[in-house]
Amino acid sequence: MPMLDTANEDQNPNTDANPEELERAFWAMHQASRQGPAPGFERRMGHVQAIEHMLMKHKKDWLAAVSSDFDGRSEHETLLTEFLVVMNAVKHTRKHLRDWMRARRRNPGLLFQPGRARVFYQPLGVIGIIGPWNYPIQLTLLPLLGALSAGNRVMLKPSEFTPKTSALLADLVSKYFNPQEVFVSTGGAELAANFSRLPFDHLFFTSSTSIGQKVMAAAAQNLTPVTLELGGKSPAIIHEQFNLDTAAERIVRGKLINSGQTCIAPDYVMVPQRHQEAFVQAIQAQVAKMYPSYVNNPDYTSIISQRHRDRLERLVTDAREAGTEVIEVNPSGEAFDGNTRKLPLRLLINPSDDLEVMRDEIFGPVLPIKTYDQLDDAIRYVNDHPRPLALYLFSDNDKVQERVLEQTVSGGVTINDTLLHCAVEDLPFGGVGPSGMGRYHGEDSFKVFSHEKGVYFQTKVNGGVLASPPFGGAVEALLKIFVR
Repeated sequence: MPMLDTANEDQNPNTDANPEELERAFWAMHQASRQGPAPGFERRMGHVQAIEHMLMKHKKDWLAAVSSDFDGRSEHETLLTEFLVVMNAVKHTRKHLRDWMRARRRNPGLLFQPGRARVFYQPLGVIGIIGPWNYPIQLTLLPLLGALSAGNRVMLKPSEFTPKTSALLADLVSKYFNPQEVFVSTGGAELAANFSRLPFDHLFFTSSTSIGQKVMAAAAQNLTPVTLELGGKSPAIIHEQFNLDTAAERIVRGKLINSGQTCIAPDYVMVPQRHQEAFVQAIQAQVAKMYPSYVNNPDYTSIISQRHRDRLERLVTDAREAGTEVIEVNPSGEAFDGNTRKLPLRLLINPSDDLEVMRDEIFGPVLPIKTYDQLDDAIRYVNDHPRPLALYLFSDNDKVQERVLEQTVSGGVTINDTLLHCAVEDLPFGGVGPSGMGRYHGEDSFKVFSHEKGVYFQTKVNGGVLASPPFGGAVEALLKIFVR
């Protein structure tokens, strides 16, 4: 293990690091994390404040960087989906951190009385965080907030697909944090692979399921525990008695924010067969209201890259060539040529399950609509596919809600809307199965980056002597009481 060089402690090495530089940065943090006491409450609160200042004092810089990376991203969407979410988490952490840090009492049970049982929360050490491109502020700063609140040191690897936002993050981290507490390394896929192979005390990754498999395999070489925030095909089920206009409004809002590039966006909708045409009309009406035009509309976000745009176009083309009805929702009849990376919403009516659009997460403004006859059919369809990151149910019927919640398994659920369970800071957020593992947000963020150490305090007067040899009548009496 390289020895720690403290000569340049005040100089931040955030950079396009090569493997050797990554190793040096990691081992410097690792050694520092094993020396001295864990950061106390005041130090951790200082980190919380630094995240707040890093975000709020540079608002214009963040907005400009993100919009440039997307070639046009709605400023209001960035403020709502990134700033609002992060600041809500900052305020929640500031309010509850002292309580989270306290040791928790546990009941030792009659057998171990009068001893005491406690759970202590300790920092894990050095945390690795690999951030995605779709929400490059929120999905990097939220796990950073949790890791620092738990007293850890953090290495960040932001996405190469948002280079200006990543460069801004590296620059601001160098101004607000000591490099042995937070280190940012920018670079591409090769650097991310090297990053994943470092022996972190915990690795936090947000992106696709396919890349998550590679990250988990790399982490396994060091037995590094991982939190994987992935994705999948999140269904929206509309019950036959629910108002279609209301459902359409909330599904359009959840689907088209960030132009569908959201891991918990509704990926497909299940609607009663007899309501299919009316639902399509309701979707068209809501899009015309929210987005009367797309191309020059500052409220409508571009697709992140030409490659991703081409992938979405191919999904639609393949579905059309397979005989799927494709409805383009284009209120102004605009042309979408090579001068824009924006795309209109396309509805795919009952596409075959063997199409790529129904196998993989869409991540864009394409919305398959599947019809069903009975609610059992919709539930069965969801359960016949990999467990999703989110599920949305539109029903005012308590029994229907209870039935769907009990009979389906998903990372999280919003009833009668979309996305919002993710924004509630006191709810755990994460996937299940192929959609991810581990939970964060609020206290769950603190816990995922903490070691929960169980401690038993023995007293001077105790019954331990009863279990000591030579065994006799006392231990026999003890066993008769507790083993029967």
